[in-house]
Amino acid sequence: MSNVEWRSWDEPVTKIEVENVGEKLGVKFPLDYIEVAMNYNGAHVSPELFQVEGTEKVFGTLLTYDQEDDEHIIEVFNEYRDTLPKWIIPFAFDPSGNLLCFDYKEHEDNPIVVFWEHENAAEKETLMQEEGLSEEQTEERAREKISYVAATFTEFLDKLHD
Repeated sequence: MSNVEWRSWDEPVTKIEVENVGEKLGVKFPLDYIEVAMNYNGAHVSPELFQVEGTEKVFGTLLTYDQEDDEHIIEVFNEYRDTLPKWIIPFAFDPSGNLLCFDYKEHEDNPIVVFWEHENAAEKETLMQEEGLSEEQTEERAREKISYVAATFTEFLDKLHD
């Protein structure tokens, strides 16, 4: 799997632990991600650069399965759930607080990897109240913050470069 070097990870976790978190989030994580999450829980990566629509972005850290950590995957999801579009599940941060996520919309069995830009992302509830948008329009607006990165987690890792 790719030329990626992982560093500074938390205690490894079991496949069951990762799958249980997926279940709590209402999704089934892809196997290639599960294998990495098990062994490199909360890790940094090198090389760390990737392209999003022609712009260089930086992979910060994988979200952790350590429940005591504030970067625990469920805690991060809950923190951003009011602004994230439906079917978007974060798995990593960039250094600026943006999220690398799996997008399960139309990819239920094999989610694509997307980048979510948190800058100016409004809470969906606020958009509905203040701008009078329908739930559907609010979802469309939330999806404007999403950019395609790769078809699979492995393909994403293969795109990382210096």
